[in-house]
Amino acid sequence: MSETTAKPGEIDFFADVEVTQNLPGYLGGLRSKCPVLREPFHDVYMVTGMAAAMDVFQQQADAFSSSIAVTGPLPPLPFTPSGDIRAQIAEHRSEMPWTDHLATYDGEEHAAHRAMMSQLLTHKRLKANEDYVHGLVEQLVDSIIDRGACEITEDFAHALSTLVIADLLGVPEEDRQSLLVAMGPDPTQMDGDQGFKVGPDPLVHLHDRFHRYLEQRLREPKDDMLTELAQATLRDGTDPGLTRKACLACFLFGAGQDTSARLVAFSFRVLGDFPEVQTKLRSEPDRIPAFVEEVLRFEPPVKTLSRLALRDVEVGGVSVPKGATVTVCTGGVNRDPDHFADPDSFDYDRSTVRDHVSFSRGSHACIGAPLARMEVRVALERFLANTTDIRISEAHHGPPDDRSYSYEPTYLLHGLQGLHVEWDKV
Repeated sequence: MSETTAKPGEIDFFADVEVTQNLPGYLGGLRSKCPVLREPFHDVYMVTGMAAAMDVFQQQADAFSSSIAVTGPLPPLPFTPSGDIRAQIAEHRSEMPWTDHLATYDGEEHAAHRAMMSQLLTHKRLKANEDYVHGLVEQLVDSIIDRGACEITEDFAHALSTLVIADLLGVPEEDRQSLLVAMGPDPTQMDGDQGFKVGPDPLVHLHDRFHRYLEQRLREPKDDMLTELAQATLRDGTDPGLTRKACLACFLFGAGQDTSARLVAFSFRVLGDFPEVQTKLRSEPDRIPAFVEEVLRFEPPVKTLSRLALRDVEVGGVSVPKGATVTVCTGGVNRDPDHFADPDSFDYDRSTVRDHVSFSRGSHACIGAPLARMEVRVALERFLANTTDIRISEAHHGPPDDRSYSYEPTYLLHGLQGLHVEWDKV
């Protein structure tokens, strides 16, 4: 699907798997019509321009609710928006998917719980976790380096991201391997929205596990994040309780491993697809952090950031009515030519390399972004140091001028279903 065939009104972003296979083309087609375009299938205002996205992020507190941040228009709201929409959300929150989790909180509730979690994700704790990441990356690389090839998503990226977030939280080592297979389907799967079949909370299968960990930490405190979470209070001194805290831990675990694993895989795809970039990066490894930022811009792991308009509001010069769904399409914003010069080219030397919105902005910016950046940086440092060339497998993905990749069938997350790479060992 090329940009010219991505015609608004003919392709449903939230249901058509074809969109997932050429996301830049579809989003470019939307932006060419208008950076804020109302699509006809679900009446969603799709934002693909940087200035319009900033309107959403900057007006968020009084103009938008994040109650639909994860799911967007699906399933439909269990109420017809009218009058005091915040009151309607509060009344029906238990009927709405993901609303037990931090990303969907609003106002003071969100600010208070985010502040509590932010106090736990300290520089000291992240630094200690980095020491673990170095050891883990060395172990994972050593386990595959002599093979000269692997499927990077399962053989490396998924294990790395899951074990890193488990260590940060303080999950017992004997339980960490079981967490590698504990995650269920994505909550915004196309072809039937498989994720909603597990009920309003797709992470419910992890609740008992994390609730048990928190109970154990209250009885037997340790020097880990789970202990601090179990003992934490909100800024007014109230204790939100272990059930709420277990939800916070589950979401941090789920979001942490999802985003990082996709970012690792896309980093390797870029290295293989652009050998000139790989050559340059090998000569200046201190630029790996900038490379990671450009990967985030180029292939954002999260596709959509949705909001519900609480009042009539203007976004990018377009009037959005009260009760409408507004969806910021990160991949479209990150390739807005009005903000990024030559946006379809990969260039980690661009002056705007950190201007992407892949980790959102404002009060709902990703709390785990520093962790994701750190673990991907460490992984790339180790892999590049142990190889002289990283290549995309032509047997699996075709020659350089005719690559074939398969992407996950979901409208929320952007990820490769598999990536086969080869390398020459040092």
